[in-house]
Amino acid sequence: MPTTALLDLTIKPEALSGAHAAISTVLEATRAFEGNLGVDVVVDVNDPAHILLIEHWASIEADEAYRAWRETDEGKSDLGSLLAAAPTLTIFTDAPGV
Repeated sequence: MPTTALLDLTIKPEALSGAHAAISTVLEATRAFEGNLGVDVVVDVNDPAHILLIEHWASIEADEAYRAWRETDEGKSDLGSLLAAAPTLTIFTDAPGV
């Protein structure tokens, strides 16, 4: 069953000017990962340091494989250096019949 993962980011003020380019670079690998159906990025209109990544995955297993890969040396990114706080990850699945 497809899943949607919301990754809620708060960027450090001093990192904001280069954050979009850095996130775009990180997302190249995310979008190329097997099972990724796409990633949308939205920015809070009242707080440009508040960015939400909306990741669409073919299955929970694909999402889990991606998260595990990001924990390896090969998959590690430097996105954490841009963040003012730990990111929040929430994973959703469809609610048939709702």
